[in-house]
Amino acid sequence: MMTHKKDREKDIEICMHEGEEPEKYLGAVIPPTFHNTLFVYPTFEELGKAVSKEQDHYVYTRGTNPTVHIAEKKLARLERGEACKCFSSGMAAISAALMNSLKSGDHVLCVSNVYFSTMDLLNYMEKFNVTHSVVYATDTESIQRAIRPNTKVIYFESPTDHNFRLIDLQALAAFAKARDIRTIMDNTWATPLFQKPLTHGIDIVIHSTSKYLGGHSDLMGGAVISSKQIMSKLFTDEFIMLGGIMSPHEASQLIRSLRTLPIRMKRHEENAMEIAHFLSSHPAVRTVRFPGLASHPDYELGRKQLSGYSGLLSFELKKASYDAVRKVIDRTRVFQTGVSWGSFESLITSPNFGYNEVDLKKEHTSPGLIRLSIGQGDVNEMMKDLQQALE
Repeated sequence: MMTHKKDREKDIEICMHEGEEPEKYLGAVIPPTFHNTLFVYPTFEELGKAVSKEQDHYVYTRGTNPTVHIAEKKLARLERGEACKCFSSGMAAISAALMNSLKSGDHVLCVSNVYFSTMDLLNYMEKFNVTHSVVYATDTESIQRAIRPNTKVIYFESPTDHNFRLIDLQALAAFAKARDIRTIMDNTWATPLFQKPLTHGIDIVIHSTSKYLGGHSDLMGGAVISSKQIMSKLFTDEFIMLGGIMSPHEASQLIRSLRTLPIRMKRHEENAMEIAHFLSSHPAVRTVRFPGLASHPDYELGRKQLSGYSGLLSFELKKASYDAVRKVIDRTRVFQTGVSWGSFESLITSPNFGYNEVDLKKEHTSPGLIRLSIGQGDVNEMMKDLQQALE
């Protein structure tokens, strides 16, 4: 607990002040937004030196930009990583991390459920002779058995998408390193405040900054955090060359949002915990999938790896059908129906759209599953809304 407390204090300081250096900007309490596309130099020789080491100099905003750099410093420190690059979306970050780690003939092992657009990308990469498979069991032994001779990347989310199972990060990282397999983890659910995968040995961490890190449904972005060695090559190839950069405006919004991240995450956690307990005792609900509940199969593992819980959870209806799911969702009023998650508003949705139940079965996902993003509002109003919808 003492370690968690020290980490929290350090994280608050990082969110508030890391990398801002107000003395550089006339004492401005908010760092300026550098909207310029290029940076000029006094001499051609100095420009040439900067271009040769563009990762460390401001030359062109497609490479580096002071505003974006501040956001990157904050995220790298929060994750206890050496380097970060911010991207225009979470998918741009995921694409860069995977492309940096793979070549023709390689295999990617996905652990359990991951974001559907990530799976779309892996299907797309088959045209380049990069194959993938999925192991739905989340225990270390099952993952080990699913490794192939040409497996070069293990990609996963923890908690997993929709079903919210946890993966033993330290055990996974240890056996992957022993086999020279790179581990890439999406840490968007927990945020760097509640989980720090790099400290457990994971190689690359990814975030959709559009979710909790942004927190206001007005910011689109992604981030990759890793070692300087990995990031050096990623910067040259998948970042500058492909050009999926975060704009200075988005970076300034991200800097703003990080200042309130510790406060917002505390509220998300408190609200979600109450909703999870409420749903777990409701007669229409079969099970609640939230790692913060003692009834969760990975609760003890979560107590080792997580220092908190975010506001995204799911539950399964006893009546597991599209019609039952649709009726509950359409009855809600406080919960709005929409994609994405992690902001101030409360959202409700389901992976079951009525035409894909066969796919859900293959993905080990119940047709009665409903996902909730618990926002910043009055938790009593949320519970009343769910109560009337479930009736």
